[in-house]
Amino acid sequence: MKKTKIICTVGPSTDSLELLVKMLSSGMDLARFNFSHGSHEDHGRRLKLIREAEQRLG
Repeated sequence: MKKTKIICTVGPSTDSLELLVKMLSSGMDLARFNFSHGSHEDHGRRLKLIREAEQRLG
């Protein structure tokens, strides 16, 4: 079983599909959402971007 090594907090500065693809390909294992900032809709959009980035990488 692979252990989690790189945890990244995602937010407005990572709202780019290209950047998320780069983060995943660089070793990001887990995305952290800080619900103290931003709305649930904002975080939902980020989650969709992360899933799309994962699909691009296969």
